[in-house]
Amino acid sequence: MRHIVSILVYSALLHSVIASGADAALNPLNPLLKKTVVSCGACHGANGRSVSPIFPNLAAQLAPYIELQLKAFKDQSRADPDAQAYMWGMASQLNDGMISELAAYYAAQPPAPGRGGSSNLISQGKQVFEGGVPAHNIPAYASCHGDHGQGLDAFPRLAGQHAPYLLKQLLVIQNALRTSPVMHGVIKDLTKDQILAVVAYLESL
Repeated sequence: MRHIVSILVYSALLHSVIASGADAALNPLNPLLKKTVVSCGACHGANGRSVSPIFPNLAAQLAPYIELQLKAFKDQSRADPDAQAYMWGMASQLNDGMISELAAYYAAQPPAPGRGGSSNLISQGKQVFEGGVPAHNIPAYASCHGDHGQGLDAFPRLAGQHAPYLLKQLLVIQNALRTSPVMHGVIKDLTKDQILAVVAYLESL
């Protein structure tokens, strides 16, 4: 019994420490931005590191990309099913200043760590990401997203992103359910196995 009580006390203390750390990270923010970040955290995790594989990590994402996507959610020009279900309503409450502040906040957060997986699958994905698929005129993704998936300007950071989230987005783009002309042209001829390999590689970074 004493052992169980000790575990419960330890768990409560650990939760308190974690919560205090999260609060400390948010304290320098203005009240409205802090409230918005807390709301975003319900899906995207504390400081933008999502614990759910269906919601993307925002930590260390490039600010120009975050701004671009939030504005697309707000004006409803990004209209894939998840955008409509989760982000249209949230983004409708944001003005341009708040969008810029959110983008800067998340861009400044430490990135989520990569996750391991099948070494064979990761190796295949790295080959496609870095070299493309010349036989089908598919270019290397590194040319837009950076040699290590770190992102370039308006092209998003993909390194360390959840594989299930990336998989869903690539399939949505491939099937033209999400407007992304450049990406659609690049990935339209990728096979499902190649996509699975690429997302496994990116999650590992």
